[in-house]
Amino acid sequence: MRSGSRIRRERRIRPLTQPTTPPGAPGILPRWTSSDKSAVGRAPGEAGQVWFTASHGILNEVYAPRLDQASIRDFGFAVTAKDYFSEEKRDADHVVETLEDGVPAFRLINTAKDGRYRITKTILSDPDREVVLQEIQFEALIGALSDYQLHAIISPHLVNGGANNTGWYDDFKGHPMLFAYGTGRSLAVASSVPWLARSAGFVGFSDAWQTLSRGEGLRQEYQRAEDGNVALGGTLDLSQTGGRALIALGFGTQPEEAAFRVLLSLQQGIEPALKAYKSGWRTWQSGLLPLDEPHDPRELNRYRVSTAVLATHRDDASGAIIASLSIPWGSSKGDDDLGGYHLVWTRDLVETAGGLLAAGAHADALEVLDYLVATQEADGHWVQNSWLDGRPYWKGIQMDETAFPMLLYDMLLRAKVIGPSDAGRYQGMVRAAARYVVRNGPATQQDRWEEDGGFSPFTLAVEIAGLLAAADAMDAVSDRDLARYLREVADSWNEQIESWTYARNTALSQSLGIDGYYMRIGSFTGEGHARSPALVPIKNRDNAGMTLESGLLVSPDALALVRFGLRAADDPRIVNTVKAIDSLLKRDLPAGPYWYRYNEDGYGEKEDGSPFDGAGIGRLWPLLTGERAHFEIAAGRKDEAARLLATLEASASDGGLLPEQIWDEADIADKELFLGRPSGSAMPLVWAHAEHIKLLRSLKDGAVFDMPPQTLKRYVQGKPVPAPWVWRTNSTTDYVPSGRLLRFELFEPALIHWSADGWKTTQDIDTADSSMGTHLADVPTAAFPAGSAISFTIFWKDRNSWEGRDFRIEVTTH
Repeated sequence: MRSGSRIRRERRIRPLTQPTTPPGAPGILPRWTSSDKSAVGRAPGEAGQVWFTASHGILNEVYAPRLDQASIRDFGFAVTAKDYFSEEKRDADHVVETLEDGVPAFRLINTAKDGRYRITKTILSDPDREVVLQEIQFEALIGALSDYQLHAIISPHLVNGGANNTGWYDDFKGHPMLFAYGTGRSLAVASSVPWLARSAGFVGFSDAWQTLSRGEGLRQEYQRAEDGNVALGGTLDLSQTGGRALIALGFGTQPEEAAFRVLLSLQQGIEPALKAYKSGWRTWQSGLLPLDEPHDPRELNRYRVSTAVLATHRDDASGAIIASLSIPWGSSKGDDDLGGYHLVWTRDLVETAGGLLAAGAHADALEVLDYLVATQEADGHWVQNSWLDGRPYWKGIQMDETAFPMLLYDMLLRAKVIGPSDAGRYQGMVRAAARYVVRNGPATQQDRWEEDGGFSPFTLAVEIAGLLAAADAMDAVSDRDLARYLREVADSWNEQIESWTYARNTALSQSLGIDGYYMRIGSFTGEGHARSPALVPIKNRDNAGMTLESGLLVSPDALALVRFGLRAADDPRIVNTVKAIDSLLKRDLPAGPYWYRYNEDGYGEKEDGSPFDGAGIGRLWPLLTGERAHFEIAAGRKDEAARLLATLEASASDGGLLPEQIWDEADIADKELFLGRPSGSAMPLVWAHAEHIKLLRSLKDGAVFDMPPQTLKRYVQGKPVPAPWVWRTNSTTDYVPSGRLLRFELFEPALIHWSADGWKTTQDIDTADSSMGTHLADVPTAAFPAGSAISFTIFWKDRNSWEGRDFRIEVTTH
């Protein structure tokens, strides 16, 4: 036997009575658990194909063998004594400690609120196999160790669901274990100390928690619970070890495979595993840039927490990174919410890759780009979100998610992670993404909050910056004509941002003494000069039919125009918008200011603190504090950005994890909601940790790390020549400024039949293929006086038919 803890062999435990079917099948409806994670971890390297989470002092979801496959709900302990039952999750105070800066292995210390016991756990995953290890130390603080019994309770959810699981207990090669099977996957639990009793039951009726809390002990006759929401239980014999035990939870395709893996891990013991685990993480962390903040050695190194969070949410085999190892409001979510946040969002993925790049993890950021190449759809876009293998989960279209990968390519090129020789390797991806953006932009079906369609300042900023990056990529392969066209599209869209998204003379602007502000989403009825703001549905509110005029919706999203280099921080329109944002969305808490996503947001707990169930009230997002800090850097206010960094970090959990949202009202203790502390939504939010790292880098550099230089040079530091004035069938215009080139941009080959003198004379122009899925025809207007008009109709060549109606565009002075 290898060095390490020895496994105590025992005679095969037989049920005290004949096996009987546990009552209560199939159990209550399965639920996930708290999203309020206190720890997340995994072993470094491709062998570490198991990811674990912890909350309230116990293991929560464990994912294996893929990052998007949750396999248990939770794994905790109950304590019994004469006339006594206590559950560490609910009845103890919890402390989480990181064993070492930058190493996501943890010590959980759970002290009973009544002072009777303490459970200390060291938790990590085995670097060599799909096993999570827990070294347990149980201490009797009142009475003797022999007065108590410690019981493990495990809730399998194989895979991504708690229904249709089967649990049982049996032996593997003479070693007593607990087993579960579901959806083609298995788990096994073994201990370095003997089991005094084991059971399997249906949750809510005959599971270990139920029988223990009723004072019945474990019902060993409940040997197998078939096809339901099941839980496993096992009583540990701590009498010969001074309260210490090593518990292994392993996974495999077959029960025997899982059992074999936990047996190997137990034979090895925790010390060799911990040594290899720490070594792997030290090696990875040592390759990063030293962005560490000065801090008390007894306190968290928050930079290393963030870098570890990013790497923990990464799949080394593919390069994919999920949004969070959590399910928002998980305790109220069931099997119908298969994905939670353990899915890939392209936007979050690229933002996270930017965090890796800012930290100096160049190889990891490059693998994200390679993953994106492999998961790009045939038409050039990326789906709203997906499983690791690219299978769509939700299928909405968010245009920023197709533009972001072009920006990542450009960032890696500028960082010299890839060189000019790699242009051919990625040129196909960039070209296809640019084609999709040109054909389907600039309006988006969904904004970055996945709710409403229209002209989003954030989406526009990413699209335009992405097109300029794509133009540079086309120049690199000597496709000058295409590069010029992409810049013309970008310039045209950039010129129209204000007409699409800047609201003027509203009640809000008048009350603030400003002429206007950028809207959250531009949505209109009518065309050209006759256009007026449309009503935008407000999602996630109890009033399902709630709408608000687009001109009255405000969001910090507008600051993306500065972040991505399209507008200067001191542009009067930006200054006005900041006033509007702060008047509606800013909330000053003791730690500093935080912001809401937009007015009337409904994505958050209800007024009484109960979980979001499709309707609620939007809460404060620490991520937006990080974004505001970047705006302050762009504005030259570095000291304010540093203050906001501290505010961002103050929102973190005791373990340093950054939440998606924080609670913004008076404390509701029974729902664990406290002012300025994490709410019940996702934690950690990987995107927020990436923003934290980028902010540290930006403060060090004295400039916004991920601001594209192309947009800054073209639109802030310079001024491009006027772009063509574009008419599209899906974005028509009824005027063109005199002297501008009028461009017809169609989606199939056509002939433009037009006249500038009321059809007295006519001309025909054939469209030319741009290679971007558009077909172009240009009409110069310099010879046409203001007040004249261009009339035209369209002959569709592939259909061999006329449009059947005429259009009219007035030539104006502006």
